[in-house]
Amino acid sequence: QVPLKPGRSLMDWIRLTKSGKDLTGLKGRLIEVTEDELAKHNKKEDCWICIRGFVYNVTPYMEYHPGGEDELMKAAGTDGTDLFDQVHRWVNYESMLKECLVGRMALKPVAAPKVDILMTLLFVGMLPEKKLLGASAKDLTPSMPEESLCVYIYFSLLYYLFCSYDWFQTDSSVTIVIYTKQKNMNAELVIVDCQDKQLRGEIIMDEHSFLVEVDLDHAVQEDITVNISEKVGKVEISLKKKEKIHWKMLGQPLESHETVTKRTDRGLFYRKCKLVSKTEVTHDTRLLCLMLPKSTHLCVPTGQHVYLKQMIAGTEVVKPYTPVLPFLPLDFKEPSAHDGAHIYFMIKIYSCGLFTQALDHLQIGDCISVSNPEGNFKKSQAEASEDVFLLAAGTGFTPMVKLLNFTLSEVRCLRTVKLMFFNKTEDDILWRNQLEQLALKDERFEVQFILSQPAKDWVGKQGKISSSLLSDFVKRSRKDSKVLICICGPAPFTEQGVQYLKDLGYSQEEIHAFTA
Repeated sequence: QVPLKPGRSLMDWIRLTKSGKDLTGLKGRLIEVTEDELAKHNKKEDCWICIRGFVYNVTPYMEYHPGGEDELMKAAGTDGTDLFDQVHRWVNYESMLKECLVGRMALKPVAAPKVDILMTLLFVGMLPEKKLLGASAKDLTPSMPEESLCVYIYFSLLYYLFCSYDWFQTDSSVTIVIYTKQKNMNAELVIVDCQDKQLRGEIIMDEHSFLVEVDLDHAVQEDITVNISEKVGKVEISLKKKEKIHWKMLGQPLESHETVTKRTDRGLFYRKCKLVSKTEVTHDTRLLCLMLPKSTHLCVPTGQHVYLKQMIAGTEVVKPYTPVLPFLPLDFKEPSAHDGAHIYFMIKIYSCGLFTQALDHLQIGDCISVSNPEGNFKKSQAEASEDVFLLAAGTGFTPMVKLLNFTLSEVRCLRTVKLMFFNKTEDDILWRNQLEQLALKDERFEVQFILSQPAKDWVGKQGKISSSLLSDFVKRSRKDSKVLICICGPAPFTEQGVQYLKDLGYSQEEIHAFTA
């Protein structure tokens, strides 16, 4: 992020979009934009950007962009979808830029790939029949356009190879069984929601996911049960009928039903969670406990984050946060209170932060939308590590909470876990007492607090992240020990830290930077 001029905050931008001012320069007209036309608008004073087929005039937004004008200019006059997804896919650009909408990109004719129809039909003959939801699945015939045929075959083969599903019922219940064909299936890889008769069950398969999405034939009760057979990869979703009647079918398939897709291409799915408690951690940081709906099964994996979404002044605002535990356990097990029904967030409240101020003003019983988890950290990165070093600045401590618990309780080859925690003052240190207690309890764990603005009586280390501080801290317990170094904090902190670590001889494979 870059410092913005006075009067250029998010709230100021929202006010501008509601002022009635023509932000597109087209006096309310929507036009079809060709690639050639888009390319002409590539200057700061005249900047159009395409995101997912829609073109926006971002010229008036330049001074309001938290990442600075230069970041926007990287996509000036081009399709910026990939760049947008890399940096902040979670931002609700449709809401933020709706008054800047110029129009749609003109479609280009696409040459159909040549397909051997005979081979196609042979492949199709290998595929299982679709399950009956309502009407029978349409027959696949050679008259289907060839490019559509290719897409159908590709995803159908993925479906056949990875997942299938079935369902059965009793007088009082309906059970959907998903056969994932994955070993070591666990609760973190299954996300289920049932909202207003719409059932959504997502099975995570590394970077892809399989989706069952159905508008149920009849109403069901709010609470659901999910049972997972880890060794055989079977997932059972049990629903209780509201009425004891026989269902003729499970329901009508929705658009993404029975698809295997890259997770980043699915878009974010949200459910509303209720605030049940809010406690003070420091003078400006709160621990929020949200209760998941009874109709949701969601376990956020270690090292992954979610997005919180709020409506502020008529505009949807979204921010990423990493869930934490309710406290640091000293016996290295998930606390009994962390039962899958609740999700915890450690939120720093900024005096000028529109989003965090809104969070701080939430009352017990209020709701906020929480997305599915995202992130590229994998537990396997830590499971083979003998030495784990954690570098955190401020609320960059949040991904380290679950990571501490995971490494100390489940990494069998672990020798040491060391946390270097950077803050401005002593009053800013999150869970200081708990961290010190943990260090006393387990000889494998060590914590160092580094302050950039210490009081005169501070006897610990001080300063900002530097090569000299890190060189003494990130030392292997033995010459060839396997190491994992995780770092999280403001972007400059993370970028500098990663460079210092590389300068000290650590490889990219030994470093994981948490970003969102």
